[in-house]
Amino acid sequence: MKDFALLIKTLDSTNKTTLKVKALTEYFENASDEDKVWTIAILSHRRPPRPVNTTLLREWASELSNIPLWLFEESYHIVGDLAETIALVIPSSTASTEKSLTQFLKEMIALKKQEEADKKAYLYENWKTLSYYERFVFTKLITGGFRIGVSQKLMTRALAKATEIDEDILAYKLMGNWNPDTVTFQELILEENENDYLSKPYPFYLAYAVENEVEDLGEIRHWSTEHKWDGIRAQVILRNDEIFVWSRGEELVTDKYPEFQSFIRKIPNGSVIDGEILPFPEDGIGTFNDLQTRIGRKTVSKALLKKVPVILMAYDLLEWDGVDIRKLPFQDRRNKLHSLFELASKSDLYPTLQLSQTMYFDSWEEVSSERTRAREMHSEGLMLKRKDSPYLVGRKKGDWWKWKLDPLTIDAVLTYAMRGHGRRSNLFTDYTFALWNETESGEKELVTFAKAYSGLTDAEFRKVDAWIKKNTLERFGPVRSVTPHHVFEIAFEGIALSKRHKSGIATRFPRILRWRQDKNIHEANTLKDLKKMIVS
Repeated sequence: MKDFALLIKTLDSTNKTTLKVKALTEYFENASDEDKVWTIAILSHRRPPRPVNTTLLREWASELSNIPLWLFEESYHIVGDLAETIALVIPSSTASTEKSLTQFLKEMIALKKQEEADKKAYLYENWKTLSYYERFVFTKLITGGFRIGVSQKLMTRALAKATEIDEDILAYKLMGNWNPDTVTFQELILEENENDYLSKPYPFYLAYAVENEVEDLGEIRHWSTEHKWDGIRAQVILRNDEIFVWSRGEELVTDKYPEFQSFIRKIPNGSVIDGEILPFPEDGIGTFNDLQTRIGRKTVSKALLKKVPVILMAYDLLEWDGVDIRKLPFQDRRNKLHSLFELASKSDLYPTLQLSQTMYFDSWEEVSSERTRAREMHSEGLMLKRKDSPYLVGRKKGDWWKWKLDPLTIDAVLTYAMRGHGRRSNLFTDYTFALWNETESGEKELVTFAKAYSGLTDAEFRKVDAWIKKNTLERFGPVRSVTPHHVFEIAFEGIALSKRHKSGIATRFPRILRWRQDKNIHEANTLKDLKKMIVS
């Protein structure tokens, strides 16, 4: 644990990729095999379930540090991180632990089933005896939230240096549904085992956003175009008369989408399809808001399956007849995908399996024109793929580009604010915005519709923060209501009707585009204006 805490301290104290990779490489060269596996798991988001809820953590930390709970809460909102707050308020210890990372994590797994009094005693024992940074890391592991600015790709790069195993091979090994509590380092990293690969997906290939003029990509004849579908990126695997559905977040979601069970024995074994899971209510592509009704559900009821069925919009083939074909040119893989689709069409799999249309144009002007149709197609824009491109690992520049639509925008009024996190934890930077709505009596009222916390410069955030502190109307814990005064232009990617929101509207990825200091609140938009943006 001591070495792991030192690693996290090093990673947390630098923004330089080379230093992070160096620290991780040295750790993997020297740590025990058990600790290596758990470190890989933690840095690839395979943490054990949280054994104690945050409410109890705050109460017990407040009690142990002998400060009132309200003062602890205020400190927490200023610091912005619960583990860091606990590590700071509990009296320091000069002691250090000799227990390994693995031992701590096994204790935490066992802790989940224990009585509340035993949990409290365990936390007290460790909080009082661990050094500051060990206590911080220990509490991070307890909370289940471990974000330290290290991507899985960065961790894989360091592991490749330490083991001298190819980075792409490691990326493939780390995919799948492995359990750090049962697998060994030898089994996970060093050994080759064919049975382990039955359900494993391939690492996803990700596109870069078009940054400059699209014409800079070169001659149009080298490019294939398709719509960028707004759903859940997934790989659907058919091997040994079984089906496995993986999301881009490396989550096995087969049971969430029972519609795809119909693919078994109708699509040949040894097929891996890359595509997008899309909602398909009423025989047409729905919105991401439709899909959200199915995301996160432990069980999918028959009523929900009927209300929001899903389809797989296929756009690439990664394995065919049991052979990895990722090195083939994109156009060749598409030809094989067409062959698969022809087989599937004879098995009556439509509409559950659909083929994303590839389009070929004679000029970039024609591509631009197609992009303007994206919203009516229920897509986010266009994907541009070189016809000769292999299927690579991760985000690589050059062959795959996403050319998204310009965001929708609307002018809204700032009505609530909350402190930010991390380096902005002492500033009010998380804002809630409202639009005008006419009541039945004919009066106008502001109705909240979106939250946003990005888009302003540091100087602008500081200026708004100072104004908020002087113009607070009410306090609701960490939230403050403020005098309606400032107008901001809010950008968002999508919009849909929603019964879960007071405004009746849900926006996707809202963020601040600019501070409209040239407008007063009566010039802000209305809910009616927002609803006009919904494409049926």
